[in-house]
Amino acid sequence: MNYTVEKEWLLDHLKDENIRIVDCRYNLSSTNEGYELYQNDHIPGAVYFHVSKDLSKPASEHGGRHPLPDLNDFAETLNNAGIDQDTVVIAYDQGAGSYASRLWWMLNYAGHTNVYVLNGGYSSWKEAGYPVDQEIPAYPKANFTPQVNKDIFASYEDVKKIVDEKNQDVILIDARDPKRFQGIEEPLDKKAGHIPGAINKLFTEVMENGSFKSDVELEKRFSDVDKNKEVIVYCGSGISATPNFIALKKTGYEKVKLYAGSFSDWVSYDENDVETGE
Repeated sequence: MNYTVEKEWLLDHLKDENIRIVDCRYNLSSTNEGYELYQNDHIPGAVYFHVSKDLSKPASEHGGRHPLPDLNDFAETLNNAGIDQDTVVIAYDQGAGSYASRLWWMLNYAGHTNVYVLNGGYSSWKEAGYPVDQEIPAYPKANFTPQVNKDIFASYEDVKKIVDEKNQDVILIDARDPKRFQGIEEPLDKKAGHIPGAINKLFTEVMENGSFKSDVELEKRFSDVDKNKEVIVYCGSGISATPNFIALKKTGYEKVKLYAGSFSDWVSYDENDVETGE
């Protein structure tokens, strides 16, 4: 798997026709803000993918607040952006990393592994004085065919079985703020706490100034997580867990999956227990 790319590299390859840059800026509390920012200025040649329209489908009773879109719909989004299996994709957001990492994970899930997250995001790009423009590009339609990588996906049924059987061979990692993990506060979901047995690793702590920390620092961050065990990462709705996914993979964890529905899916089943506290 590929993971990240630096802004200096992208600057040198801006005019490479086989590279597609995707702007994933988004604001959960103001869902059109990202596209408005994109219209104001963006990295030259970048297309825009909307997190709740292109990288999610509408929420329903189960599946979480940001369910994965139908893969055929996602493939059509890629096709319209001129992205096929051979295209190098560079994803960026404002710099927090979670929205670009969502696209990174989705592309890998769909069988497209030639994708990178731009370290530092758009904030770092602009601060460096690198070029931006307002042009909305159009590319020839591509023909992307998804090839699902089930090895990086955990379903609700997978997680339910692990919890019910108290399976100690699988580690659940919750990426949310400690106050939400501990059940002290819950601004979004109908129950407060975490999936039973999970440990807490706040996703922002794998980043520094919008870039992933060094592999040495990430090794230290996950030093209490056994590399021989399967790891399932989750968050509130399947977005902010993706930087943890990348960080774990960068540091040599081979068996890592994303519970895409995450905590919002877990608590959509009334019979499911939650734990509180550390």
